[in-house]
Amino acid sequence: MSNNEATLKPLSGKTALVTGGSRSIGAAVARRLAADGAAVAITYSASPDKARQVVADIEAAGGRAIAIEADAGSPEAVRAAVTRTVTAFGAVDILVNNAGIALGGPIDEIRFEDYERMIAVNVTGVFVATQEAVRHMPSGGRVIHIGSSMTRYAAFPTASLYTLTKGAVTGFNRSLVRDLGPRGITVNTVHPGPTDTDMNPDGGPVSQIVGPGMAIGRYGKPEEVAHVVAFLAGPQAAFVTGADVVADGGFTA
Repeated sequence: MSNNEATLKPLSGKTALVTGGSRSIGAAVARRLAADGAAVAITYSASPDKARQVVADIEAAGGRAIAIEADAGSPEAVRAAVTRTVTAFGAVDILVNNAGIALGGPIDEIRFEDYERMIAVNVTGVFVATQEAVRHMPSGGRVIHIGSSMTRYAAFPTASLYTLTKGAVTGFNRSLVRDLGPRGITVNTVHPGPTDTDMNPDGGPVSQIVGPGMAIGRYGKPEEVAHVVAFLAGPQAAFVTGADVVADGGFTA
């Protein structure tokens, strides 16, 4: 590969697994990592058509991608998704723990079933995907979590359960660097602020509350979060580990 090709495709020869990669931030991340040269596997649960479209977009641009049905709340499904990724592409060089859900309400009204589901997807799913992926991850690997700026500033009520799960990921990130640093694997968390996604659309009810707090006067775009992930996944971020990278348009500044 020429120096110019390495600059244009810094992830050539790498494999990325993006959980929850069928829509919103996950889809943007998958497309960006593929544009940087990575072979990309995405998992999905409820959006098969969108998952197929992400794969089609990547392949149309000359990349390689597969979509794997896997509920992030099922440890067995998550492990199987890692195995399928390795079977298809040979390794997992980059893991992006993006899959997540948001259930909530006033603390005294949250159903315990919703609590269990949130923990299963947002915490257990992250742990299992990471544990399984690093068994196949060589030196130079990257683990990147998608957190939330809510762990820095809770701008509205009814989100305590969601924030609990994202706070758990933040703590997991900091300890993992000690386990994986000697193996040459970096671990970082990207904390998006208010971003135009299916869960939190620009113009939706949450945007009416948090919109005035955006320093740059607008919601973020999934592609803007994906650019941050791509940097952390690339060779230029080899000295960045244990970081909480906030991409929130100044919302928590």
